[in-house]
Amino acid sequence: MTATDTTAIRALIERSRDAWNRGDGAAYGACFTADATDVTYLGSVYHGGSEIGSAHQALFDSFLKGTRLTVDIVEIRHYGSDTAVVVTRGESAKGQAKKLGKLATYTVVRESDGRWRIAAVQKTQRKTLMEALTFRLQPAARPAAR
Repeated sequence: MTATDTTAIRALIERSRDAWNRGDGAAYGACFTADATDVTYLGSVYHGGSEIGSAHQALFDSFLKGTRLTVDIVEIRHYGSDTAVVVTRGESAKGQAKKLGKLATYTVVRESDGRWRIAAVQKTQRKTLMEALTFRLQPAARPAAR
């Protein structure tokens, strides 16, 4: 992987965020592969960029109307020349997010057209109280700092 690849992957995550912030389901779905998987923090599973885009458009038009997605890339790990895993911290909120309480793990791939797209994303709502309790009661469960 080159610095250009890392820049392109960051741009992909930014494009998906920008599409969300515009409430543009089609542009959001276009960030995904045709056979992508999106597992939401609620546990819903969407397949393919088209379904992901149309489902999110329905959400942007209702429950997520006017929300803004904040995304902070925690790490990008490259696996070969055409695959990477991206971990982000983020939040969707109306107005400024008070905390970044969700984590997402993206698997991104370079497709035959040379463009990077999201092949899979899994979102998790962070449970900080349960996490703190677990680490207090079982310190060996605490992950290494990054």
